[in-house]
Amino acid sequence: MHAAGVVDDSLLHTMAPGQLAAMWSAKATAARHLHELFAGRDLSAFVLFSSLAGTLGAVGQAGYAAANAYLDALAQQRAAEGLPALSVAWGPWAGGGMAAADAVGDHMRHSGLIPMDADAALRSLACLVTGDAPNAVLADVDWTRLTAGRDASQRIGLLAELTGTGEGAEDGAQEQSALRREVLALAPASRHSAVLEAVRAEAAAALGHPSIEPVQPDAPFSSLGFDSLLALDLRGRLITRTGLALPATLAFDHPTADALAAHLLETMTGGAGDDAASPALAGPRRDDDEPLAIVSMSCRFPGGLDTPEDLWRLLAGGSDAMSAFPEDRGWDTASLYHPDPDHPGTSYTREGGFLHGVGEFDPELFGINPREALAMDPQQRLLMECSWEAFERAGIDPKSVRGTQTGVFAGTNGQDYPAVLHGSGADENVAGYLATGSAASVFSGRVAYAFGLEGPAVTVDTACSASLVALHLACQALRAGECDAALVGGATVMSTPSVFVEFSRQRALSADGRCKAFSDDADGTGWGEGVGAVLVERLSDARRAGHPVLAVIRGSAVNQDGASNGLTAPNGAAQQRVIRKALAAAGLTTADVDAVEAHGTGTSRGARHRHQAR
Repeated sequence: MHAAGVVDDSLLHTMAPGQLAAMWSAKATAARHLHELFAGRDLSAFVLFSSLAGTLGAVGQAGYAAANAYLDALAQQRAAEGLPALSVAWGPWAGGGMAAADAVGDHMRHSGLIPMDADAALRSLACLVTGDAPNAVLADVDWTRLTAGRDASQRIGLLAELTGTGEGAEDGAQEQSALRREVLALAPASRHSAVLEAVRAEAAAALGHPSIEPVQPDAPFSSLGFDSLLALDLRGRLITRTGLALPATLAFDHPTADALAAHLLETMTGGAGDDAASPALAGPRRDDDEPLAIVSMSCRFPGGLDTPEDLWRLLAGGSDAMSAFPEDRGWDTASLYHPDPDHPGTSYTREGGFLHGVGEFDPELFGINPREALAMDPQQRLLMECSWEAFERAGIDPKSVRGTQTGVFAGTNGQDYPAVLHGSGADENVAGYLATGSAASVFSGRVAYAFGLEGPAVTVDTACSASLVALHLACQALRAGECDAALVGGATVMSTPSVFVEFSRQRALSADGRCKAFSDDADGTGWGEGVGAVLVERLSDARRAGHPVLAVIRGSAVNQDGASNGLTAPNGAAQQRVIRKALAAAGLTTADVDAVEAHGTGTSRGARHRHQAR
């Protein structure tokens, strides 16, 4: 009698050779040895303890199922040779064995496999041993539950024969779903909440929680602890609960309880979901020449400026927000400054526009664990915070935009944060998060993921013009109907002083750290930090939603200098052309312009070209 077994659950594509070898050794190899060792012996019985996993299959038990199927096949072979043989495919046992744990037993019951009483199981085994059949199944099965967790293709064959169900079972299951009947009996405004409660209950059960409280509606399933196996478990539970045919990718396609509930409700009602759950920013496409409105803004700038109101006060007062090199970033400020532009590894400027407290961040607000937060470039963190505030300043609940066709267009200009992690040795502690924490592409993607935005997500790096080009692309996307709203922003944080050192070698820095653009005194650029975000909508959509209109964009344009006098040298003629294009796009002439806000590097050559263009 061979009753040994080893279980090491994993999906087939993740299974290591060692896992399969261990399961195969205990089951198949041992059985083969017994078969060979007892060759020629006069045996009264040759009994192999197989498993129902080898008969019906089991999610995450590909190796275990294969090893047990081998036992069944060996019994068939022995019987064909006239030798005694019995392979019993057991269901779960109560009170002992692999299903003895309470959590495992509960899971088995929910899936339709009821742990058997040991005495009854052994009496059944005694009957089988004296019979002639080489294969048998001993299990206590709730066939309704077992088949409800499988799609139509899995019910064909053995299960269809045992239960009398076939390819048309899905329609019947839908009609018999108590949850579906209950939901359709409710008023439309109450349906989403009912389905959401059911989803949270099944997710909590899959995770082993005694209540639905840990499964918050907007928490990603991945952060709750769902892996591929649990996601399939949840899918099976919801098939049983709803009677719907659901894909294996269900929890990945709809990654929160709220999103999953919305999908299930839409499926149950044939697309007639709750109107109250419509996207907050959705709107019909307008004419391409419709003006666009900036409906909110948020910012963080040097000098402790944390709001647009702070910024306006500084501008109106003509104040100075420049400061000495920061002392909270690990810079060697004592030796960083040297007045000689040719002195290696130093800067002949010792002031800049620095943000305060760039290391401060509330990761829990965005569902980010501390290790991942540490690996994130401060530019990502700040842009996420300003994005949240931009929604709030428009009068929009940041949690309500999930699933909307809102685009994210972000400007960036370099990522030097990985050098800080590497230099501090912290990169080992955050391994696995470094790539997403520093990649420019994730700059916009992180915001889209955090808020559940489904419009375009684009990161732009065109040096000083990155955020303006991002705004231009956002406007184009809005006019083309690619999104219904656009979150546009940019962030710059100098995690290391390398830019000061490099521009010192080029003699392109202002000695006092202050940029004097368009001035005869222009002596170099000044470096600063900041982050800002604006929310842009079509003007008609903004007015219909009652959002404040801070400014109107009628036209924009971009181009490149082409083959100018050097890689970084500006071209005045090209800049004049792009201004004319922007005026044409807005339907304006130079006579219609009352004020010009211009960017200037403050270098003697660059400022002159830009001044001439304007």
